[in-house]
Amino acid sequence: MNIFVARLNYGTSEESLRQLFEGFGEVESVKIIMDRDTGRSKGFGFVEMPNDTEATNAINDLNESEFDGRSIVVKKANPK
Repeated sequence: MNIFVARLNYGTSEESLRQLFEGFGEVESVKIIMDRDTGRSKGFGFVEMPNDTEATNAINDLNESEFDGRSIVVKKANPK
């Protein structure tokens, strides 16, 4: 399942986001979207988890939770 994560702290790293989600199960990939011009995080990203049950648990537990000093939004990503 592809998971959309928003309202991230601009200093959050892909590694720390991976560790957060690995608490719920296997993580296939983590991608924080960066601004092309400034190289700074845009404050959102995507986490891919192969197990839908683990992904759903992560969404339910992490949505509106505190991470790196920000209240993050976590939900299933819309297809491209």
